[in-house]
Amino acid sequence: MKYLLICSAAFLTSGLTLFSGFGLGTLLLPVFALFFALEVAIGLTAIVHVLNNLFKLALLGRNTDRKIVLAFGLPAILAAFAGAKALVWLSDLQPLVRYQALGRELEIMPVKLAIGVLMIFFALIEAIPAFEKVSFDRKYLPLGGVLSGFFGGLSGHQGALRSAFLIRCGLSKEAFIASGVAVACLVDFTRLGVYMTKLSSAALDAHVGLLTAATLSAFLGV
Repeated sequence: MKYLLICSAAFLTSGLTLFSGFGLGTLLLPVFALFFALEVAIGLTAIVHVLNNLFKLALLGRNTDRKIVLAFGLPAILAAFAGAKALVWLSDLQPLVRYQALGRELEIMPVKLAIGVLMIFFALIEAIPAFEKVSFDRKYLPLGGVLSGFFGGLSGHQGALRSAFLIRCGLSKEAFIASGVAVACLVDFTRLGVYMTKLSSAALDAHVGLLTAATLSAFLGV
């Protein structure tokens, strides 16, 4: 069941989100979170995300606008590092509340609360039609890089903000997709470098089959 759900989600979301430039991480993370601790789910999603983006970059990379990638991507790298560090910090905090329900001892962890709120927020952004019209002038690209990079590092939700800032840059469809993918790769490599301080190699080795299957499913969906 785990393989079926995760691979199906990777395949479907990869195809559906190719032209919008965002959505794979937003839709795939909740599926991973059904089966893994939240911090692990974010890390596993990031691995599938970056491998899928590298595949798309190989297909479309020649259309990348380097000036856009530098203006947006460099601030995004720094912010992604800060966001990933914030995730590590949140994961080390003690529970906010402990309580009992139905005979079970339950607790509210800061990292789960924060990521849960972000998952709902970004899901609404991508689901509500009015947000599709939100865009920003090209002069705000560095700010967009900071915002997209930080939330990308914290929870993996980078695409919706990135698209909102790139949409008014006068790019062709191919350049828009390729430039967004290039920036996403920069953010993904940065955050994975931080995540790996918390994810042991043994934990990754235990899920290499699932990661391979999910990544291949995402490739097929492109």
